[in-house]
Parts: sequence; structure tokens; C-alpha cells
Amino acid sequence: MSDAIVIIPTYNEIENIEAIIKAVFSQNKPFNILVVDDNSPDLTALKVKELKLEFKDRLFLLEREKKTGLGTAYIAGFKWCLKKDYKYIFEMDADFSHDPSDLIKLYNACHIDQADVAIGSRYIKGVNVVNWPMSRILLSYFASKYVRFITRMKIEDTTAGFVCYKRQVLETINLDKIEFIGYAFQIEMKFKAYLKKFQIVEVPVIFTDRRKGKSKMSGSIISEAIFGVIKMKLKSIFNPK
Repeated sequence: MSDAIVIIPTYNEIENIEAIIKAVFSQNKPFNILVVDDNSPDLTALKVKELKLEFKDRLFLLEREKKTGLGTAYIAGFKWCLKKDYKYIFEMDADFSHDPSDLIKLYNACHIDQADVAIGSRYIKGVNVVNWPMSRILLSYFASKYVRFITRMKIEDTTAGFVCYKRQVLETINLDKIEFIGYAFQIEMKFKAYLKKFQIVEVPVIFTDRRKGKSKMSGSIISEAIFGVIKMKLKSIFNPK
């Protein structure tokens, strides 16, 4: 059994799911995969079930009844993984915006260099983003700067979704108290780890925008991040439990 598992949340990722699963399994380091599917109308889950026959004991599927947000998908995935013996639990997108070959870099940062959380960072060395329009790059870059300013976390890419957590981190954070459900979930998880004094490191990666499928970004997700961060910071000061 592998000591590391990659959680891949999906909603209508039929164009990407087989390729991303095989790309993860082709790495020199053996990783397991848990796909958390939100009842995708395009039958993403059915494709995963087919692939499970080929990758027995390495590929797992958690099916949810409906789409209720990225954060809730990851929380469900975290809880599933914590019932097993995995020491390293990863977050990763299905659309190849995160390069599977970078998984080993994040793994080594935790396994060898003893970090508690390793972030695949787009901004630790300049701006490493490919195929995004300038407006999207600026939104993401300054959103991370804004979060850094409000929270005082010394993290350049606070909104990154390519992350490796040591088991202890997820066991220590009260996952039932995580409030954000959109992309702000990524900020909240890092902030909780920061408050618990875990060692967080950033590993430079190149982020490439999806070529297939549709982005899940929306105005409500951005609003949650902008206004929720202030609420999160104030809560940590006046109600730190």
C-alpha cells in the first residue's frame, strides 16, 4: 500500500479523468488516488469505475449525491483518507492545471525535508502561470497578496489548490469547523494550519490552465474569498477556538 494518496474532486471531468489518473499512476513514486465525484451528469464516475478494474487497490471512488462545493468535496475526501493509513494526503485538480510530475516535489518536501504542509506555488518565484488571460492572472495574484496582508501568513500563493498535507495536520484541524465551500476553502485550510504552528513551505510549480472541460470559477466564489477572509481573521482574534 502506498503511503500517499491524491484526492481529485470532479464534476463533469469526463474529458480529463482517464488521462489524469494514468498520468498520476505513471510517476516513479507510487501514489494512490481517491476521486470524489459530485454526481457528474457526464458520467465521470462511470469512467472511474471502469478504470478501477485496471487499477485495483490503487484507485478509489467516493460518490456524492450532488454538487455542494469544492471545500465539502475535499473534506469528505480527507475524512475518507484518514480512516486509512495514509501518511501524506494531496489535493490536486483533474484538469492538468497541476502537473502530476510535481507530486514528487511536494511529497519530498514533507517526507524528506519534514514540512507539514507543502504548497505547489505559482508565485514563489515570479508568476508561473500558462494560458491564463492577464485579467485572471492579476485577480489571482492580487487575491493572494490581499489574503497575505489580512492574515499575515508568509505564503505567496494563498489560494493554491495543489497541496500535500501530512496526516497529523488534517487530524489536528477540526474539519467539521471549516466554513468555506468554494476556492476560499484553500485559504482557510492554510490559515488553520498556520494558526496551529505547522511548518508550511512553498514549492515552485508551473500552473497551466485547463485545455479541456469548463472552469468552475464564479462571481460568488470570488466574493466568498474577498469578504470571507476578513471574517476569518476577525474570528481567529475574537473567537479562536
